[in-house]
Amino acid sequence: MSSTIHNISIDCHDTYALAGFWAQVFDCPRQPDDFPGDPEAMLLPPGGPEVLFIAVPEGKTVKNRLHLDLQPADRTRAEEVERLLGIGATFVADHVGPTGGGWVVLADPEGNEFCVLGNAAERAAAAAARAAAAVAEPA
Repeated sequence: MSSTIHNISIDCHDTYALAGFWAQVFDCPRQPDDFPGDPEAMLLPPGGPEVLFIAVPEGKTVKNRLHLDLQPADRTRAEEVERLLGIGATFVADHVGPTGGGWVVLADPEGNEFCVLGNAAERAAAAAARAAAAVAEPA
């Protein structure tokens, strides 16, 4: 038998505030027993593993070794990036290619990077454009 992901843990300074940001990202509520100043906060996003926020004394100093890749379900990548910037994310980098594939890197309010991919239709269109470009290239 294999293992499954029970939760993803994110170290942070303010568990309640950061859980509040990610609650808006995932469109799910904070847990009713989480309060400001708590050493831990938990989210239960629909369809995903639990996301646990753990208070640590040290700040983030380098690029994340692990990050989340988000794929919008009901809007385009550009619309999702705009929404996330509106709720407190910051822009880090744009890695969208000429065929529309790629991702946009954002950071949460404590500086943890995450990526926003295209939605399923955008990803399929980018793959088709890459395949068409590969066929059109001379050998």
